Amino acid sequence: MAGSAAVGRVAMSGEHLLEWRHINCWSGGDAMASRRFSKGATSLVLLSSLASPSFAGGLERGGYNIDQLFDTSPFSFQSGVTYVTPQRKLKDVRDTNTSIFTGGGNLNSRPNSADETSNYTIPYIGFKAGFGDAIDCLVDYSEPFGGHSDPGLNWAGANDNIETEIKTRNYGGTCSYRFDVGPGQLRFIGGAFYQEVEGFKERLVSTLPLLLGTGTGVGRLDLEDSGWGWRAGLAYEIPEYAMRASLVYNSRVKYDDLTGTVDLRQVPVVPVYGGLITPVSGSAEAPDSLELKVQTGIAPDWLAFGSVKWTNWSVLQSVAFCPTNGLSCPVGGLTSLDLLYRDGWTISGGVGHKFTDQWAGAVSLTWDRGTSQGYGSQTDSWTLGVGAAYTPTEHIEWRIAGAVGLLTSGSSGVVTQDGVTYGDKVSYSFGNDLVTALSTSLKVKF
Repeated sequence: MAGSAAVGRVAMSGEHLLEWRHINCWSGGDAMASRRFSKGATSLVLLSSLASPSFAGGLERGGYNIDQLFDTSPFSFQSGVTYVTPQRKLKDVRDTNTSIFTGGGNLNSRPNSADETSNYTIPYIGFKAGFGDAIDCLVDYSEPFGGHSDPGLNWAGANDNIETEIKTRNYGGTCSYRFDVGPGQLRFIGGAFYQEVEGFKERLVSTLPLLLGTGTGVGRLDLEDSGWGWRAGLAYEIPEYAMRASLVYNSRVKYDDLTGTVDLRQVPVVPVYGGLITPVSGSAEAPDSLELKVQTGIAPDWLAFGSVKWTNWSVLQSVAFCPTNGLSCPVGGLTSLDLLYRDGWTISGGVGHKFTDQWAGAVSLTWDRGTSQGYGSQTDSWTLGVGAAYTPTEHIEWRIAGAVGLLTSGSSGVVTQDGVTYGDKVSYSFGNDLVTALSTSLKVKF
């Protein structure tokens, strides 16, 4: 997968999704001040997740979300979806390897610009149950990672990428145990998740079959695997002050048996593998992450929240695939997904306000450090998010939110890492581009 294939990922389903018990009114004089957060403010805090999306780097989409675990209702069901429209446009594209055999042929007569990204949706479903006064458990389905790059065949970089898509499906179970410590409660968090990954990549291997009338020259890689991960964390909350701080670690997921096929039936001119479907295998890891979230009441019906997240995207460099049918493996693999990521950092902050017992709103600003290092289009992003929550009854909550983000400019070209050269097929630049998102969710409490 080209480094440009993952851009404008959004995590609108899990950031700062916090909920609090009822708080008494703020008292005056020398008495201890307490922040007032009534049932309407519960909606306020819950919608902060929608008001602070992050267009994160790497292959992040929905990320990991366990914040429904903190819901104060004995039982709750939540379902939501986010629709994202990234608008990354590549320009000044130049085919830098014009060899008809190793570079696919000279493509510089094709358009030197392309729309790289495709729109996508992020679903989430979760069910939380409380057991007594101390134990809470959450089971959920999410799609934490993914990417879809679709510049097409008619551009000067088709020898690097025509279309690439990665999808994940995550099935998680998380529980917590809480008990009184000082003025608040300490919560221990632990859980596990099962994750599936699948994807494909197509690129123009050679233009020679087109000239000879023997094929399209397009090759395709398909892959799939699954693995397990775990999480552990701590949270401390003081309901009287609408304060919560949580620190949660999510482990890596090892894809040690990443299997699939390389289809070169449309490229019969390739020695040994041309005209064949070859089974291949490789290995990779989904990154681990560590996230700190903090929120506190700052005035009657006002809340401030923020988060800092580190994601270990540097575990994804070049993923090589070798034949499994006894054929020899070329240096660097029969094919590879070249990502060359660095670690990601996401910092977000915002405020929320309860307007009435039924309506609340929030706004946030998020910065995400890009994961590309001269190869690919994963640059820094800035995102402004706004959201609203409507709670017609104590059992129903509906949320809607929108976000607009800026994907900063940059360029992609040749990069040398550990003595190996990457990005030598195509070079391009890109300006400051726009990404937008809409999200809605419904929660039922009982």
